Formats: sequence, structure tokens, C-alpha cells
Amino acid sequence: MPNAPKFRRVMIKLSGEGLMGDQGYGLDAETVIRIAKEIQTVADLGVQVCLVIGGGNIFRGMSGAAKGMERTSADYMGMLATVMNALAMQNALERIGLQTRVQSAIPMAMVCEPYIRRRAIRHMEKGRVVIFGAGTGNPFFTTDTAAALRAVEMNCDLLVKATQVDGVYSADPKKDPNATRFERLSFMDVLTQDLQVMDTTAIALCRENGLPILVFNLHEAGAFAKVVSGEGRFTIIEEE
Repeated sequence: MPNAPKFRRVMIKLSGEGLMGDQGYGLDAETVIRIAKEIQTVADLGVQVCLVIGGGNIFRGMSGAAKGMERTSADYMGMLATVMNALAMQNALERIGLQTRVQSAIPMAMVCEPYIRRRAIRHMEKGRVVIFGAGTGNPFFTTDTAAALRAVEMNCDLLVKATQVDGVYSADPKKDPNATRFERLSFMDVLTQDLQVMDTTAIALCRENGLPILVFNLHEAGAFAKVVSGEGRFTIIEEE
């Protein structure tokens, strides 16, 4: 069992690709449930949890734009994909007994709540998980930026970036066997070394608001609960 958690309220950023499992696209039901159980373990420690999920497993705005689609339309399609992922994760969390609310930056009253900051905070205070869909509601902003923005708005103590590897490396460890792993970085290190952790807007938002970013491997069982307790393998990015 992990130690007592070091954080009161955390934002976890999941990529849409993280929900695909071994499939080429879409959602893998077993993977979604497994991630839901990881979140449940953290919620059971008394940590308030909110999420932002990408939409890359369904639609990528940038790749749509690259194929000739207008970037604004492509980005809105990507935002709708994130709402689909949010609803899938809500379903998985509620199936294992965690009350969950989805709030969308693009109002769609029949499907989920609109994004209202005070209501979202109240949900978390009552022990509910809140999933923020539709990014920031604006084109040209990534879901990384949406996660940083919502984390700051929610007064989170930590932004957790769930990835396929156990931290930040100097290069892609799957392609470069000589890639070195960092235990600790400053925001300036990330920007000056162009480490592909999150986009620069998200990094700048966290830096300005003193919000640390923790990068860990989502696919290791029990890792989420360990990292919020200061254990396990991860990279922490914070002010020097």
C-alpha cells in the first residue's frame, strides 16, 4: 500500500491513444476499465481527482488540417472526440462505483454539464471525479493546454501527465537505447532542451502559476497511486 498522498487535488492528463490498448484506433474497453481502477485507487486515498483526455484515438485536428481540412473545423472535430472519450471514461468509473461528472467547454446539455468552475470544484469536494471535455472550447489549443488551464483554475496541487514511459527522457527511449531519464527538471530545462513533455503553452501556464508537472507510465499497475504518494518512477518538473 502506498504512503499517504502528498497532494490534495490532482489533474491527470490522459492521451486518447492511451485508451486504444493494442488496437489501431478507437477505445479498448479493458484498457479503459483498467485506467478507471487506477483512478479509483487514488480517489480511495482521499485525493480529489479531475481529468482531461485527448481525442487522438478518434480524430487528430492537426492531421485533418494537414490533409486539406480547415484547421478550425478539424480542431472542433477533435474536441468532439474528447467528449466521446470523456463519456466512455465516465461510464467505466461509474461501473466501478466512482461518482463522475463530465463538463464540456462546448455546451451540449443532453450529454453532459457545461463547464462551470465553481460547480466542478464542488463536485470534487463531494468526492466526485470530474472529466473536462472539449479542450478549452477554442481551436488552435491542445488538450495539454486545456489540462494546464483547468488544473490552474481548479487550484490543483499537481498536473500528472500519463504517458507510455516512466518519465521524461532526453530522446524517445523506444527508438534511442542511449536516451537518459531525468528525475527532476525545471520548466526552463523543458523549454530550452525542447523536451517533448507538453506543448510550450501548457508548460508556460504551469510555470507562471507554480504548478508542478509529474510524468509517469500509465501502463504500470498501481503507478498512479505510487506517484501521488511520492514513490515509484517518475519525472517531476517544477521551478528551481
